[in-house]
Amino acid sequence: MGEKPHIKVEMLSDPCLLAGVRQLVVGVAQRIGFDEHACSQVALAVDEALANVIRHGYGRAADRPIWLSLWPREENGACGRGLRIEIEDEARQVEESELCGRDLDDPRPGGLGLHIIREVMDEVCYQKRSPKGMRLTMTKRAPAGAGRGE
Repeated sequence: MGEKPHIKVEMLSDPCLLAGVRQLVVGVAQRIGFDEHACSQVALAVDEALANVIRHGYGRAADRPIWLSLWPREENGACGRGLRIEIEDEARQVEESELCGRDLDDPRPGGLGLHIIREVMDEVCYQKRSPKGMRLTMTKRAPAGAGRGE
């Protein structure tokens, strides 16, 4: 994972910026060949992940750094094309085992971000950054036959 991202954005932890980031992610996913539903899923996962950083990592502070990196990716074999996304922050570090959404049987609103991310993405990995913060790496494989859009 040492290669440079195709796109890297540094943003502040301001919820007002989330709509623009969703549009960026959808645009890249469309160019790879994701259909409308898959584009929406990837954008939703990114939105939920960023909202979790803002809400839980930074305690709703709107002036903290978040880095979003995107790699449209080629894979050998049946998996085809896909998109790898990393979200990094300088928020409080937690163990991956501590990251769990609320019980799905609980009827109250909210708390489903982690479930959504794990449901819509093919691979999800949380890691501590050095010296501080967290890194979330998510991968979504493109559907068979998808090619680079023009």
